[in-house]
This record gives sequence, C-alpha cells and structure tokens, in this order.
Amino acid sequence: MKIRPLILAALISCAMPALAETLNNESVVTLTNTGLGDEAIIAKVKNSDVDFDLSTDQLIALRKRGVSSAVLAAMLEKSAPKAAALSMDSPDPMVPHAPGVYLLNSHSNPPKMQHIDSTIANQAKTGGIWGYALTSGIASMSIKASIQNEHARNKSEDERPVFYFFFDEANNQQTTSSWGSGLQSVINSPNAFTLIKMKSKDGKNGHREIRVGSQNLGGVKSGVMDKDQIPFDSEMVRAGVYKVTPKYALKPGEYGFLYEMTSNGARGALGGRIFDFSVMADRDYDKD
Repeated sequence: MKIRPLILAALISCAMPALAETLNNESVVTLTNTGLGDEAIIAKVKNSDVDFDLSTDQLIALRKRGVSSAVLAAMLEKSAPKAAALSMDSPDPMVPHAPGVYLLNSHSNPPKMQHIDSTIANQAKTGGIWGYALTSGIASMSIKASIQNEHARNKSEDERPVFYFFFDEANNQQTTSSWGSGLQSVINSPNAFTLIKMKSKDGKNGHREIRVGSQNLGGVKSGVMDKDQIPFDSEMVRAGVYKVTPKYALKPGEYGFLYEMTSNGARGALGGRIFDFSVMADRDYDKD
C-alpha cells in the first residue's frame, strides 16, 4: 500500500518523542535519497533538534545532492535565531524591551521598570488675554498646551528619577513604527525630547498645562519657555538604549518628556505627545 506524503508527514510528527535525534546535513541528504518527499522531510526538520551547516557553499552542495529548495528553506527557518521575548518591566537595560520610555522604580520589591504611555496634548488655551487687549499688545498673551488629569499615572519617589529610552535599533528593528507618528520621521536619541515641568490645575476638570508660546507687540514666540525646560544627562548603555537622568533634583510636581509639539498661534492647531510622570514627596504638589 502506498502511503501519501501528507499522511507520512503526520505519522513522523506524532512519532517524534520516540524518534528524537539531531539532524545534520547528511541526515537530510539520506532522507532525500530514500524518496520520502518534501512534506515528510520538512515535518522531520520542524520536529527535530538540528545542527545544520548552512553556509553558502553548503547550501549549493546540498542542492546539487538533490535536496529541494522547499527543504532547504525549512532548514534555514529552523536554524534561524529565535527572537528574544520583549520585557515590559525588567530593571536590566541589557534585557530586550519593547520600544518606548521607561521609568526605573528602584523602590519596588523587586525593582522594575514602568513603561510610560504617551499622553496626547491636543488642546490650546490662552492666558493674559485681557492684559494683552488693554495694553494694545504691550503685555504678553501666553499660549498653553493642556493635557487631561491633574496628576500623571506614573509616579517616582526619587528626586532624580532614572529613565531608559529604548529605540527600535535596540532590537535590530529597521522600522520606526513606535516613534513614527508626528513630525519626526526617525527618532533614535533622547535629544529629540525636551524634559519639561508642568503646572497642575485642580478642580472639577483637573488638568496639567505647559506654556508653549507667547505673543505681544514684539512678535510671536513658540516652543516651551526656557524656565520650564529641565536639562538632563543622556548616556548610551548599548545600541538603541539610553539612560536618562535630570541634571538636578526635581521638586515635587508634574513633569514629562515632550516631543513633536506644534503650535500655530492662539487660535491655531496644537498637538503633541508627552511622556508624563509625577515626582512625589511628603508635602503637596508644587503648583507655582
């Protein structure tokens, strides 16, 4: 009775625990010469330990000895290095992480990293508009970006919190899907970010805000004000991974790493992404 190749492949797959062995190049050539067919040989490759030599010369030699292209492809796939699982909380920056910004929580037991999801700032507010109008533009009118909630979800007990930035390069990814939205087409360094301090506004509709522009007779200024920017140190740990720390201790309050903020004036469109966090203390938040 002739056994169909697919049935034979299934039988080989089921029998693997009893027939476990390490396949090498010669094993595949032997199986090919018996006439088992590609389906059965591929099933054997997929369900066995392997020790193949798949250099260019060896691939050519295997093809000349009758091994089919489909079987060679299965051998290459089986021998390909397995992608490492991506961690979301390991405190070790040498461990692969999903791309993003992480806050190191050294006070948890055990220590871990907290992934910071970006918060979208898509609302513009104006301040000092009456002074601007009454002085015919001598006094400045400020333009502020606003984000929801009075406090950030991610909190640090450290005055100089430690952050890790993981970019696509860290995992040998050629795409920039994690950072590709917005104005920046390629994000591969913390230098694309600005560490900012925000004002926390409580009340019925608690929120946080940051001044991103001003206007008076002298003209229009855009961008985060100098007094709201905080310098930070950036150190490359390995390709695509950076350790980031503020240059000085932060007062209790609301902060974030900002990038891609755009503002077209008091009535123009405004948008941006902020990786926000709070610095905690025994006293109330600083709301000055």
